[in-house]
Amino acid sequence: MADAKVIPFDSFDPFDGERARGGAPRSGRRRTPGAAGSGAADPAEAGEVGEVPEARDGRSRRPVRPVAVPGQTSGAAPATATETGPDTGSGAAGWERKLAGGLAFLRRRVTGEYEVDEFGYDKELTDQVLMSLLRPLYDKYFRVEVKGIENIPAEGGALVVANHSGTLPLDGLMLQVAVHDRHPAGRHLRLLAADLVFMLPVVNELARKAGHTLACAEDAERLLERGEVVGVMPEGFKGIGKPFGERYKLQRFGRGGFVSTALRAGVPIVPCSIVGAEEIYPMIGNAKTLARVLGLPYFPVTPTFPLLGPLGAVPLPTKWTIQFGEPIPTDGYPAEAAEDPMLMFNLTDQVREQIQHTLYKLLVQRRSVFF
Repeated sequence: MADAKVIPFDSFDPFDGERARGGAPRSGRRRTPGAAGSGAADPAEAGEVGEVPEARDGRSRRPVRPVAVPGQTSGAAPATATETGPDTGSGAAGWERKLAGGLAFLRRRVTGEYEVDEFGYDKELTDQVLMSLLRPLYDKYFRVEVKGIENIPAEGGALVVANHSGTLPLDGLMLQVAVHDRHPAGRHLRLLAADLVFMLPVVNELARKAGHTLACAEDAERLLERGEVVGVMPEGFKGIGKPFGERYKLQRFGRGGFVSTALRAGVPIVPCSIVGAEEIYPMIGNAKTLARVLGLPYFPVTPTFPLLGPLGAVPLPTKWTIQFGEPIPTDGYPAEAAEDPMLMFNLTDQVREQIQHTLYKLLVQRRSVFF
C-alpha cells in the first residue's frame, strides 16, 4: 500500500498559495532547461523525450514529452512541464490546500490565536466567513450593480453617507460587500449602527466582528483618524421604517452630526444612493402597540408578514443599484468650522440633495423593480 500523504497544516497560509512562514510559493509546474534563446537543441524536433534533472528532495521526476503550444512560432522552444512524485493533478492539490486552510482556521478559532481591534473587528472572520455568507445574496439574489466606486479614496479616511430603507437593514450589509468586493484597494466599510443592534443577542457579537460600532461621534472620529472608511445612514429608523408609499423620499438627516465629525477628521464625505432596497419588504402597515410591547421602533406589516409567518421574512428578489457620488472635501475648512451650525446645515443639505437627486435619476433609468 502506498504511503499515506500527510497534509502540512502549518506549512501554508490558509488564504493564499504561499508558505505561511516566508517560504516560496508552492508550484506543481516548472519549465525545463532549454528555453527559447538558450541555444539548446529542440527535443521536439529530435523526437526525443527531454531529460529532467533530479528533484531537490531526491525523488526522480518523470520525463514528460514536450507539448506544442498552438500558434507558437517555429523558432521558439515548445512549452514543457515536469511532474514531481505521484500524479495527483492540480485539482487535488487545490483541495488539499483548501482543506489545510480550513482546518488551520478552525484551530485558530478554538485556540484563540486570532486578532481583533479595539472595536472588536475580526478581519479574518469577516473576510473568510461573513463576506462569503453575504456574497450569494449580493451577487445572485439582489444582483447588485455598483457605480462610482472609484469615488472612495484608495487610502485614508472617508465618510460614506447613504440613504436607509428596506424595513430590515439589509442595505447596510450589501453596502459593506460592495465596498469590500468592488473597490480596487479592497477597502473595508465600518458602519455606524444604532443602539438596538448592540442590544440584541448574537446580532451584537456578529456586528462587532464585522467591524460595526456604535453610532456616536467619538467612535466615528477615532475610526476616521485611523484612516478607515466609515459608513453612516443618517435617516436611521425613520428611513427603514417608513411606509411603502413614501419610498425613495429621504427623511430628515438629523442635526448634521456626521458633517461635524468629517470636518474634525478632515476627511471627504462620499454621498451614496441605494435603489432596490425599498421594495424587498413593502411596508403597508405598522403595528405600533405591538412594537411598544416588544421595545421596537416599529413592527412592520407587509403583504407576506406576519400572514405567512417565517416565510414572510424572505425578501423579494429586487434588482439593486448602488451609486457613490462625487466626494465633498472637508480638509480645506479651519479647525473651528466643526462648531459652525450654518456650515454644518449647508453641508448636510448639500449631501442630502445630492443623494436624493441621484435616487430620482436611478429610478428613471431603471427598467423594472426586478430586472
